[in-house]
Amino acid sequence: MSVWWRDGVVYQVYPRSFADASGDGVGDLAGLTARLGHIAGLGADAIWLTPFQRSPQADHGYDVSDYTDVDPLFGDLAAFDTLVARAHELGLRVIVDIVPNHCSDQHPVFRSALAGDPSARARFHFAAEPNNWPSVFGGPAWTQIADGSWYLHLYAPEQPDWNWRDPRTAPFFDEVLRFWLDRGVDGLRIDVAHGLFKTAGLPSLPPGTIPEPGRLRGNPHACDQPETIQVYRRWRKIIAGYDPPRALIGEVNLDPHRAARYVGEDRLHQSFAFEFLVAPWSAVAWRDTATRLLAHRPVTWVVENHDVTRTATRYGNADRARAALLTILGLPGSAYLYQGQEYSLPEADVPAAARQDPAWRRSGFSRDGCRVPLPWPDGFSPPGAAAPWLPVPSDWAGHLTSPTLPLTREAIALRRRLHLSPDDPVTLTVSHDDRLTAWRPTFTLVVAMGGTPVPLPPGDLLLSSGPLTPDGLLPPDTAAWLTPAPGP
Repeated sequence: MSVWWRDGVVYQVYPRSFADASGDGVGDLAGLTARLGHIAGLGADAIWLTPFQRSPQADHGYDVSDYTDVDPLFGDLAAFDTLVARAHELGLRVIVDIVPNHCSDQHPVFRSALAGDPSARARFHFAAEPNNWPSVFGGPAWTQIADGSWYLHLYAPEQPDWNWRDPRTAPFFDEVLRFWLDRGVDGLRIDVAHGLFKTAGLPSLPPGTIPEPGRLRGNPHACDQPETIQVYRRWRKIIAGYDPPRALIGEVNLDPHRAARYVGEDRLHQSFAFEFLVAPWSAVAWRDTATRLLAHRPVTWVVENHDVTRTATRYGNADRARAALLTILGLPGSAYLYQGQEYSLPEADVPAAARQDPAWRRSGFSRDGCRVPLPWPDGFSPPGAAAPWLPVPSDWAGHLTSPTLPLTREAIALRRRLHLSPDDPVTLTVSHDDRLTAWRPTFTLVVAMGGTPVPLPPGDLLLSSGPLTPDGLLPPDTAAWLTPAPGP
């Protein structure tokens, strides 16, 4: 039996940048609730909210100080309950973020650890001397405190890593899961799901080892330890007790064959397919990437999120962004869309003085450009509100008339009417004119990724991301759906 997460369309919400109801310039749960109709109108099956739990916001919510409460910046638990109820009325499932690798340095247990409580310190990673691990955000992964000892933080210093070898950590997070599941959430997205356990003893990396900047997987001692999968076996047993079925979705930023080990009948339901986030605009690259990902189903397709440059900028133009969107919606599996992707919003050029990403301060890399508040027709905030927390480009309102919005609605509706199976066999081919074609039993996806128009294969044109040429060719940087598929 197919379940919604295997082929659903999930809309990612970055709450502080979606809609502001309170007027403080920061998005909130009430603002999101008021605009859920927009998401439902796209035809999405679910929403995924990045963290809204109580937090000092050093990393915009990914530094959690209380896992079972809502940060006042976004509202309160009553506002969350209202959001879930309204989403369910509209037929939208709700997925929330869980951050089990690290917490905030303001978390009560870590505050006790800083105060010298040895029992609390055992729940984190303290050492008399640091090893040579780097932080994903740049600089060393260790910070020294007043008594001369050091604590580990694979991200910002405000985000100490939990010690998952301490027997208290797993039961603590069991209760976090149950808290949100009991409030009616339909799924949990696990941040840094391949992290959690570190190599016992925290050995240094070999001399000369330089992990890839910005990716935890470059440090084999800091992620993908065999014990980590056991956590998800434990969580799968917890989630199995809920009806209707709930989903576990992991941020497993590893090569596809390694990420696949985290998904199965007794572990995660899905892990994100990240390779399209770094693949260049190339028919060969997309064929090879999709082939690798399809070897390990179910696939969770994504080309945008809150951590990467938006596709209209990353690929070079809005035409390619629309074609990429139509491509991931046309491949078998689920698709995750990021807020604003339905308008082909470009990356915003946030002035250096206004940037707030902690990675910017440590490494010079900023994710703020993809996190700028949405330019709704009637405004991000109510009249007379404070300025948005990040400056919104003056010309962004013009993107609201983008042809991507009706294309998104039509594609999702058509995808549903076609009843395409997430288990469809797929043959991917690349022709001499840089035309990528995905052949499914009752459906064909074609993407023109070169510099010249390309012919379409035989079949009835269902939808295209842009108009065909007068002689019926598919223009460059355009995708099309056809049926029936004649076979390669």
